[in-house]
Amino acid sequence: MAEDKPRAKLVLASASPRRLALLERVGLAPDLLCPSEVDETPLRFETPRRLAIRLAEAKARAVVDLPLVRELGELTFVLAADTVVGVGRRNVPKPTRETDVQASLALLSGRSHWVYSAVCLIDAKGKMTSRCNETKVRFKRLSSEDIAAYVASGEWRGKAGGYAIQGRAEAFVRLIYGSYSGVVGLPLYETVSLLEGAGFPVYHHLMHKPSVLV
Repeated sequence: MAEDKPRAKLVLASASPRRLALLERVGLAPDLLCPSEVDETPLRFETPRRLAIRLAEAKARAVVDLPLVRELGELTFVLAADTVVGVGRRNVPKPTRETDVQASLALLSGRSHWVYSAVCLIDAKGKMTSRCNETKVRFKRLSSEDIAAYVASGEWRGKAGGYAIQGRAEAFVRLIYGSYSGVVGLPLYETVSLLEGAGFPVYHHLMHKPSVLV
């Protein structure tokens, strides 16, 4: 009897529940959740798009050689992502204080901005490929009450640009042109295309509860 072929394994280099939920939406669940810590400080003159791609690639490289990832075997694919909000060539950072998010929302109020959502895949042969989705989002003009209420909600913590479109901030959005999933944190079209192109069995990968590496 012929031996069963080893099953392809998927590692998500993130602890984000939003990215995990997006993968599950298209029928995928990683075998391992492997958060990666990288320095997210932009380089001098680095554009938002380039920053998103660089950070996604750095996150993938940070976990690909970890012991628990290696233990999954030769058919292991590592997926990482990063999202950056930009106004022109200016990076809008993830706020760490209430004054930061107040400044971010004031900047985005009544104008368009771009959300750059990069995804990086290191395939089973060690080849790294990246794609970046660019989505235009336009906010309504925010009142001081809008900003104060959103700051008080706490939804902004850890979010690119200081807001989560899948939460209360969706009420701020007048227009979105591009990928909603990309603004949430993982562009599904680009993600599935990368996996398919690398030979990952996207539509034959059984849903299961992933292991978590902390």
